[in-house]
Amino acid sequence: MDWACFATADGRLVLGRGPFEELADCPQEGVAFYRNDFALQIDKPWLQPTSWEVVDSLAGLFSSQESEVLWEDPEAGLFANVFREVMERIRGGGLEKSVPVVTETGQWNGPPATWADLPKRLARDMRLFGWADGDSGVLSATPEQLFHLEDGLLTTMALAGTARSEERELFGVDEKEIREHEFVAQTLMAKLADFGMVRRKDRQILDLGELIHFHTPIEVELYRGENADNLVRRLHPTPALGPLPRTSETLATLYDWRERLGCPRWFGAPFGLSIDGTFEALVGIRMTLWQGKEVQIPAGCGVIEPSRLVNEWRELRLKREAVKRVFGFLPQPLGN
Repeated sequence: MDWACFATADGRLVLGRGPFEELADCPQEGVAFYRNDFALQIDKPWLQPTSWEVVDSLAGLFSSQESEVLWEDPEAGLFANVFREVMERIRGGGLEKSVPVVTETGQWNGPPATWADLPKRLARDMRLFGWADGDSGVLSATPEQLFHLEDGLLTTMALAGTARSEERELFGVDEKEIREHEFVAQTLMAKLADFGMVRRKDRQILDLGELIHFHTPIEVELYRGENADNLVRRLHPTPALGPLPRTSETLATLYDWRERLGCPRWFGAPFGLSIDGTFEALVGIRMTLWQGKEVQIPAGCGVIEPSRLVNEWRELRLKREAVKRVFGFLPQPLGN
C-alpha cells in the first residue's frame, strides 16, 4: 500500500493514500505532497493522492507484530578519510563548513506495529512525515523546518549545534557550537534578504529530551508572491546541511562525500505539503529508511575548522541512538 503523511504546523496529521499522480507543478487545488531527493533531481516532485484524511495515528499501515533489527556498525575509517578531506579543504581556504553523513544499516523483518502510535509519542517540537512506496519507505521525526509559506509571510529557522540535554549549561557557552550555529543563521539571513524584510529572533536552546540544539526562528515579509518550487530550490540545502560557501563546486564535493559514505538520497531532503492555500516543507533528518529487509539510520555532522574527529564521531553516534529511541529500536533513557 502506497501512502504519505505530514504533520502540519497547526497539529494536524494529514494522511494521503495512493496510487499517487506525479506532477511537475503544484496543483492549484486540493492536497499535494512534495517529495524530492537531496540533489533535487526529481522532475515530477508533486504527489497528488487518490484520497486523503486527517488522522491521529498511523493505524493499519504497519503489519509486523515484532521487529528485531541486527545492526552493523558504520565504518569509522571511511568517515575518518572524508573528515580529513573536509578539514584539508577548510584549511586551504576553499571551504568554511560541510556536512558529511554516516549511515548505520541493519536487517529486519519489517516495520513494527508500534509505529502506528508514533505521532502521539513524539516530543513537542518534532514533526512527523513519511511515505511508503511498495516495500520501501521513509519516516522522519524532524525538528527542522525548511520553510512555511502563507499569506506573504515566510517562516523558517536556523537549527545547528548539538549536545546531550544534561550538557545544557556548557552547551550554552560552547564557542565551537555557537560558531557553527552562527554560520548557519547568518548565511540563511543573507540568502533571505532578496525575498523581503527579514526579522531574526533570539537564539534559543531547543530541548528534544535526549538531545538539545541551538535554534533561531526567522521570518520574512515577502516583497512579492513566490513559487513554492522556486523557494525550495533557493533554500535547500539549508546551511545546516549544505556546504559554506554554497557553490556548484562545494555542492558537487558534498554529493561525492555523501555517496562515498553510503548516504541515502532522501537524507536531508525536503518533504512538503500543499493544503488550504499554504505550503510547508520540512527537512529530512532524524529518520529511518527501509527497503525490503534492509533498514537504515543516517546522521550528519557540521564540520568547521575547530571540529575534531573523535567529537564528531561521538555526535553522529548520539544522533543515531536518539533516532533509534524515537522509533523504538532502543529503550527510552530513564527520566524521559
